[in-house]
Order: sequence, then C-alpha cells, then structure tokens
Amino acid sequence: MEAAKQKAKNDLLELTIKAHGGTENFNKFETVSARLICDGVLWSMVGHPGSVDDIYVTSNTNKQFTSHSPFLNEDWHTAFTAGHVAVKNSKDEVLEELSNPRDSFAGYTTETPWSRLQLAYFTGYAMWTYFNAPFNFAGEGYKVEELEPWEEKGEVFRRLQVTFPEEVATHSPVQTFYIDKDGLIKRHDYNVDIAGGATAAHYLSDYIDVQGIKIATKRNVYVRQEDNTPLFPEPLLVSIDLREISRK
Repeated sequence: MEAAKQKAKNDLLELTIKAHGGTENFNKFETVSARLICDGVLWSMVGHPGSVDDIYVTSNTNKQFTSHSPFLNEDWHTAFTAGHVAVKNSKDEVLEELSNPRDSFAGYTTETPWSRLQLAYFTGYAMWTYFNAPFNFAGEGYKVEELEPWEEKGEVFRRLQVTFPEEVATHSPVQTFYIDKDGLIKRHDYNVDIAGGATAAHYLSDYIDVQGIKIATKRNVYVRQEDNTPLFPEPLLVSIDLREISRK
C-alpha cells in the first residue's frame, strides 16, 4: 500500500513538471524576468500602496535570488536571498540591508506595517516561489504527498502537498498545489507566516508558452476560509499580471 502511495505522488509530480515544460527544458535557463502589474489590498495593508503597481522582476532558477526594479525610486533595485535582503542604487551600492530578514517579522499580524526591506523580502521570495514551481519540487530536501482530490466549480483537481526545505524562504513550510487534468497548477494554498499566518487561496490562469515553459500570466489571491473555500469576491489580497516574460 505504501509503495502504491509513493508511486501515485511521484506520478503526479512527474505529470505536473512535464505539463509545465519538463525539467530538461527548465534547466536550459538560469533566470526568468517579467514586468509585473500588481494590485490588491495587501500593499496598503502593509503600508506601501502603489509600491509594485508596475515593476520589473528577475529571479534565478538555480539559486534563491530575486531582484525588483525600479523599487520605490527610479534609481533603486532590490537584492533578495533567503538570508539577506538589500536595496541598492544603479551603481550597485548598498543603501540599506538586513540579514536574517525573516526574524524581523516576529510577532507581526496582518495589520503590522512593513519596512522597505521587509517588503523587498516578501516580494523576493514570493516571485521566486511562483517562477520556480513545480520544477524545484523534485529537488533535494523537498517532500511531496498527494492529498485527496478537490472539486471546485465543477472541476476536479488532484492536489500535491509540498513541504519545502527549511533553508528555502517562502510563504510557509507546507503548501498545496491544485493540478488540473492537463497537469497545470490552477490553485496554490499557503499561509503567510510573516503576516501572522494569514491564509491564502491563490488562483493561476491565462497560461502562455515562454520558450517551452508554461507560465501563468494572471494570479489572484483571496482569503482561504476554514472550509478550504476562497472568500470571493472581496477582499482581493493581491493580483498579478505578468507581461514581457523572458528566460535567459
């Protein structure tokens, strides 16, 4: 029985990775970049309204690194890694930096304002998580388990629960990905640990092919209720519209 369960979860991960373009193709590139058009109530809640309305992002695919620009100033950009975050100018001079940024969120709730460096940390790990899923799930330290199916709006999704390695900065250690019949991720559930464990149901749509890799160009995040359903239609916590996507 245990061997059958192991095979099933591995089959689902294999199906999902293949549907998104396959590991071999993903490994041909080191970075993914895009223009982000963002909205939602989160940015005002944390004290930075309009901060990511229209911004460019680049994430690395073989190490945890993300940069956003222009960040709050036309001359500034961010440099995020799991254990350090910085804001730099166009000369790459450090304007401010923070080591062990996750520790700085201790005791925070959904109503606690963030500093600029905390904003850079959140946006950095979030986009890295989104750009690298599901390919990183086959990597060292990740654990996957297939949960019972979930039906929503007449569609049945297989669900992949992923436990992230401790050293990877992300929303929460355990996250759940809802896979459609074609193997694409259509929903992503997590808790935002740095914001008091706020629950999220994150929907992905409008997939396009970018150099052989499938990427969702629209993302909408809502509150996830106790019965696992999203709180529609408000509040819309975050919306992300990806444009000008490229891989190098």
